[in-house]
Amino acid sequence: MSRPRKQIHLAAHFPGVNNTTVWSDPAAGSHIEFSSFTHFARTAERAKFDFLFLAEGLRLREQGGRIYDLDVVGRPDTFTVLAALAAVTERLGLTGTINSTFNEPYEVARQFASLDHLSDGRAAWNVVTSWDAFTGENFRRGGFLPQEERYSRAEEFLATANELFDSWPADEIVADRATGRFLRDAEAGAFVHRGQHFDIEGRFNVPGSPQGRPVIFQAGDSEEGREFAAASADAIFSRYATLEEGRAFYTDVKGRLARHGRRRDQLLILPAATFVLGDTDAEAAELAREVRRRQVSGATALKHLEFVWNRDLSAYDPDGPLPDIDPDPGEHTLARGRAQVRMYRDPVATAREWRERAAANNWSIRDLVIETGSRQNFVGSPDTVATAIDDLVQADAADGFILVPHLTPGGLDVFADTVVPLLQERGVFRTEYEGTTLRDHLGLALPDAGARDERAAS
Repeated sequence: MSRPRKQIHLAAHFPGVNNTTVWSDPAAGSHIEFSSFTHFARTAERAKFDFLFLAEGLRLREQGGRIYDLDVVGRPDTFTVLAALAAVTERLGLTGTINSTFNEPYEVARQFASLDHLSDGRAAWNVVTSWDAFTGENFRRGGFLPQEERYSRAEEFLATANELFDSWPADEIVADRATGRFLRDAEAGAFVHRGQHFDIEGRFNVPGSPQGRPVIFQAGDSEEGREFAAASADAIFSRYATLEEGRAFYTDVKGRLARHGRRRDQLLILPAATFVLGDTDAEAAELAREVRRRQVSGATALKHLEFVWNRDLSAYDPDGPLPDIDPDPGEHTLARGRAQVRMYRDPVATAREWRERAAANNWSIRDLVIETGSRQNFVGSPDTVATAIDDLVQADAADGFILVPHLTPGGLDVFADTVVPLLQERGVFRTEYEGTTLRDHLGLALPDAGARDERAAS
């Protein structure tokens, strides 16, 4: 007996200025003005997406001590943007990345509980850690925590925030005008937490919000990150959007849930995915090649090569051969604040491999960066892309995708207008929102729903 076709989850990532976007395109708009966020959010809601996602940049990344044209804007404050978007949307989930390394549980819990109230239950928190001392220089503590301590702090941070969310039961406010009784229990909001990273005690000042707790997302791909997600998250972002890698990641993470007393449907796996659409597959492929050339200018190609070489390569011709000198494997990192530098654990071996590939294919520096860098995940006509997305979800390579357009804010429009209707015709994507909260959209129960129901019935 065949199983029912899975419903696809779709979300939209509003990208900053980076190597995904093409800010120089005449059709591109601002990455910081509110009108761009409004356009993007309304498009996602019109298409009945589950949520909008904001990443977070706590410091502008540098190369050789300078910022350059891929990182000149940064990211406006997440809570400010999401709170403003709550006023111009009605159903779209609002997901923000907030760091657990440089914040405090009380402050973050208060902000997310407030956002959940303001949005009528549409708030979500992507819990992340910081990995480098460069970012830490912006904060009081400075520096950074070793990886095992980062996740230890993140786990306790989330547990502490959950204690604060849960300090107000759902039925705590009576507000009986006849008797003058406002609270069921005068101890509402009281909390005490004693732990390795946090030692706090007091009263949480935001009553229970529509979702009880925000939906929790996690984005780490390390062993610690996967285990953290299996134990505590409602959804995990993934960078694996192909069939083979996606199914391996899906199987691994879903297989961890049972030992934490959780079911497979209690954690969604949502890879990020770019797309390029055309009237035909051939037209889309040609446009995809053009987009990649625009994403990787000559100057950008040299900067990306410096991630591996860890040397100033500005004197090299991006349309010429790769440097014949080896990378500098020293501790000093020329590219600061970039996660990509961690991908190349043996830069000398990587450089050797890249020279061989470039020579075999007659690639220039720019050609190599284009070919070895991230590629568009979905390229083709609307029907081709709809089929590819549906096939991957039905094959358990993902539960859905977080789409990242290369144009802001209008890049999502064509997907909403052409691909979404095809998925709806297939019966694998909603035609209308059936609920009001983000948990409704994602098929997630309220946290501790049983305990809350028991109290309400007593």
